[in-house]
Amino acid sequence: MPHKFSRLFAAIAAATFLSVPALRAETLDYSFELLEVTYPVVGGDSVLTMRLTDLRDQQPVAEAVIFATRLDMEPEGMVMMTSPVTPLPIEKLGEYRFSAAFSMKGRWQISVAAKIQGEVETVSARIIVEVQE
Repeated sequence: MPHKFSRLFAAIAAATFLSVPALRAETLDYSFELLEVTYPVVGGDSVLTMRLTDLRDQQPVAEAVIFATRLDMEPEGMVMMTSPVTPLPIEKLGEYRFSAAFSMKGRWQISVAAKIQGEVETVSARIIVEVQE
């Protein structure tokens, strides 16, 4: 069991570094990062927790409107292999949680897009999650 947790933390660390911020002038000041993935194993429900941060003051962004999420296996060359992503209630301001079920092991990509009050452009990110057996 301890080795599953070490792989989980390695996957989370890798996912954090693989985050791709939006490439729009107004949204470069924001970043999504993956904080936690519970049970990233095949066949089980997982909870992905992400934080949206304003990089200018390092403060979490509360009340963003998440309007697009997608979970697919693009990193494995299987963009058509998708899994549903369901928003979960917010427990902590600036953190956004999603439920997902991974159907096979490998690298999955979660894509998320959000609107922030006062910003014209959309903030988006793509983060890789490594799923073990």
